[in-house]
Amino acid sequence: MAIKTYKPYTPSRRFMIWYDFSDLTTKKPEKSLTKFLGKTGGRNNKWRITTRARWGGHKRLYRLIDFRAYDKIDIPAKVASIEYDPYRTCRIALLNYVDGEKRYVLARKGISVWETVMSWENAEIKAWNRKRLKDIPEWVNIFNLEITPQSKGKLVKSAWTYATISWKDDLQGLVFIKLPSGEVRKFNGNCRATIWEVSNEQHKNIVIWKAGRQRRLGKKPKVLWVNMNPVDHPHGWWEAHADIWLKKWPKSFTGKLVAPWIKTRKGQKWSDKFIVSNRKKK
Repeated sequence: MAIKTYKPYTPSRRFMIWYDFSDLTTKKPEKSLTKFLGKTGGRNNKWRITTRARWGGHKRLYRLIDFRAYDKIDIPAKVASIEYDPYRTCRIALLNYVDGEKRYVLARKGISVWETVMSWENAEIKAWNRKRLKDIPEWVNIFNLEITPQSKGKLVKSAWTYATISWKDDLQGLVFIKLPSGEVRKFNGNCRATIWEVSNEQHKNIVIWKAGRQRRLGKKPKVLWVNMNPVDHPHGWWEAHADIWLKKWPKSFTGKLVAPWIKTRKGQKWSDKFIVSNRKKK
């Protein structure tokens, strides 16, 4: 996939970098695999703002992605098209199974149309086949990773991300995987993942540049805390960029202390026991 720059005939075009969409093969999605989700604007059922800086945006259809494929074990499929998904940073691919069913999946890097893919036991060790972790060799890149067996892919799904199988413990049936954050974590060997890397590797180079394009993405402008009034934020004090006038440490929007050494996590989560090397550890 390639990106394109623009001539600076307006200030907003001067530094803009965007996709050229040359990797897409169709513009219209499969109608039977789409639905309209609607928008909340960051409001809950009582119409109170629970997530700030959200409102509006362009209308978009949600594509139903198959993150499981447990009912398509050992059934080959061919890539019919490579499409754009407004809800994701990566590309998606439409698969035509030999039994006649169509499904969307996350596209891998270097995908091509009419490529054959398969899931589970009879799948080869090649890009985009989906297998159990214990059947994938070490130092192979994977994505769309399950946390627990018989669930669905929940990790490593953003554009040009991948995890790496570091080593295996055959006695306990565990697989040690290095995630994109740098964290090394233990997974059950029966969890499944897709081989290779997520598509759209140029996403990191995109420059939106102007606020109007952010508004079409559903994002509102954010106001600096010190520019707010005292009723709106603990740091607000009527004068812009004035001292926050707090006796101890900075506070959050809800009035809680946010000093770097204050812990906000309550207790130990059940998933902490699977962490081998923390992402913050140098």
